[in-house]
Amino acid sequence: MRTRIARLIAVLTALATLFALPGMSVTPAQAAATPTGAVAVPAQAADDWNPPANLVQPLNEVWNHVQSTYPDLYGFRNYGWDQVMANKGSVNYCVRWESDAPVSTALRDRIHTALKKQFGKWTAAMVEGGKGHNAWPYTTVPVNIVGWAVKSRSTLQWTDNSVDIYAGNLDGGGAPQCAPDCGRFFHQDGNYSKCPGGAARHYDQSLWLTKGFQGGAGGDWGQRVGQEYFTGALDQENIHIYLHEVGHTFGLDDFYDWTPTGQCCFLMKAGSAAQITEFDKWMFRDFWRHLKNRYGY
Repeated sequence: MRTRIARLIAVLTALATLFALPGMSVTPAQAAATPTGAVAVPAQAADDWNPPANLVQPLNEVWNHVQSTYPDLYGFRNYGWDQVMANKGSVNYCVRWESDAPVSTALRDRIHTALKKQFGKWTAAMVEGGKGHNAWPYTTVPVNIVGWAVKSRSTLQWTDNSVDIYAGNLDGGGAPQCAPDCGRFFHQDGNYSKCPGGAARHYDQSLWLTKGFQGGAGGDWGQRVGQEYFTGALDQENIHIYLHEVGHTFGLDDFYDWTPTGQCCFLMKAGSAAQITEFDKWMFRDFWRHLKNRYGY
């Protein structure tokens, strides 16, 4: 009897210790962010979070601002993070060519190369010392361009079948788009059964290149910039408007009406920097830190 009582006390003590560990609680917001039918996975007891001392206060200010202004911060399930994780470490793109300018094979390939390089600048910000920061599971995130959308097939001056071509498939505003049946924006449940190429040819984001478009726009659907701007910047080290819009795809905010303490110039404050800065990198990492528990990290 004493042995059984001792074992029972040991078990109860172990359970009490487990639930008392810091970081092991699941908040209502975290629970709401858990997929239906999934088990909520507690955050790790030790969080690998070590920003430079001078960035601690402004990073906290940014996250407090995000929490107070985003209407569905933890419930939203189509951030760039969600897309990469759903694909087990990659991203698929569709190029929406809203222009009558011809596209040669060489130009197509240069656009693909630039897109991969620029997108990779953000994902590289999650790697430190040869491994993913704070349990980020990938050291590289391959970018696959699976389709091109145009108003007229004659705009595309190649005949190979390296990408799917959608000609004359227009959205409600008359702009060319890849098939909605293949788009994650339209099928966040991952059901691509009606996509002609199946799940392998689905696209998570669109690079929307619009003739005469000024500035940029970005979100979970992808990024939109001027066709002339992007093609004119293919050889630049940083295509900064595109980079800024990718930041939005992963959830980062704009800073039109306020500036975090001590920070004057960074990419997500439009017009103040032309590359991803240290502050941008740590904001990016901070977003992952607050979402990673939904993926079991």
